[in-house]
Amino acid sequence: MSWRHPASEDPGMKGMGCEGTRAGASPRLSPAYWRLWWATGVNAAGDGVFAAAVPLLAVTITRDPRLVSVVSAAMYLPWLLLSLPAGALVDRYDRVGLMWRAQALQAVIAGAIAVLAASGRLDIPMLAIMTFALGVCTVVSATAAQAIMPDIVAAPLLHTANGHQQTITTLGSQFLGPPIGSLLFAVAVALPFGMDAASFALSAALLAVLPGCGRRRGEHPPMRTAIADGLRWLVRHRLLRTLAVLLGVNTFCGHLGNATLVLLATRTLGLDARGYGLLLAGAAAGSLLGGLAGARVVSRAGELPALLTGLAVNVVVFIGIGLSPNAIVLGTLLAVNGFVVTLWNIVTVSLRQQAVPSGMLGRVNGVYKMLGWGLIPLGALAGGLVAHALGLRAPYLVAGVLRGIVLLAAVSALRRCRTA
Repeated sequence: MSWRHPASEDPGMKGMGCEGTRAGASPRLSPAYWRLWWATGVNAAGDGVFAAAVPLLAVTITRDPRLVSVVSAAMYLPWLLLSLPAGALVDRYDRVGLMWRAQALQAVIAGAIAVLAASGRLDIPMLAIMTFALGVCTVVSATAAQAIMPDIVAAPLLHTANGHQQTITTLGSQFLGPPIGSLLFAVAVALPFGMDAASFALSAALLAVLPGCGRRRGEHPPMRTAIADGLRWLVRHRLLRTLAVLLGVNTFCGHLGNATLVLLATRTLGLDARGYGLLLAGAAAGSLLGGLAGARVVSRAGELPALLTGLAVNVVVFIGIGLSPNAIVLGTLLAVNGFVVTLWNIVTVSLRQQAVPSGMLGRVNGVYKMLGWGLIPLGALAGGLVAHALGLRAPYLVAGVLRGIVLLAAVSALRRCRTA
């Protein structure tokens, strides 16, 4: 099994009529890709505003870290519950249409949060339900976005295209959005959620004019059969199966620490709402650098060394965050973490897009994300319990130790995949 997979093609998908399909792909990124890139940027900025405002809103309702972690878990729970059917839908229907319709619904939900927050009628259960609903739409939209990439980008350019996507996502969701969200929250609690609703609406409008691929051709098996096909495909692919399991453990550990980051920053290190937003923006600098330089780093170092180095750095960073004496050290460590996480994303997303046939990509991505992101809500809840029992620094220390144990197992597993 090679770490460099040729672009697979499903014979049943030839001639789909998408702009810039792999069959007639240009050596340059297509106009369709750049329209998707702009929509991603707009949506990412709104996500960043929301990401900063939601925990700030939660801590105005409760100071209990367990309840704060419930809101974080609710956002990611759909990845565990709905990744498989979402992947089957993405392989069955127009991926562009699924994306813009999901984001239009998110605009409505975010607008409702803004209204309820302004009226002071929002409590933790209601906030958790509405973030869960946003997460459901995100599962559909994000699965479709990754699946459509090989249809509009030539296989040799996938690392570059995914690097650009990571850059604009980081710039919006981590660099620009969080400080704007925290500043707007300081002015009025409803403002960041109103801005998020507007970003969803604008992104949906941009996607609605993107050339679609139409309904996927051929006979479609029942949903249960389609899901089982995706599951079998991933189980039989040793490398992607290993990466999915490894991602699941790492995301569990990541959110074990991050679920109560807002409390660590505001209660232990004494940051206010604006300081918290600036902390997130500073952390995003590393992710932005990873998006800009990641493809070159992978090209020079190789995919396996890049992944293993990222895992090793994550261990040190998480233990360091748990011991951070001040916000400057914390922000620096978060920036380093952002760089290696982005590097991981560039490598693993490109591997899936190259290895999986286009007609199977939605289903395989659905299974992969269920395994890889399904443990996030459990990690977030575990983080709340650990913080409540052992203190706000403990979740990062526990997560760092767990990641170190996983790294020891990952080295031999990934090397076996490389030589298989």
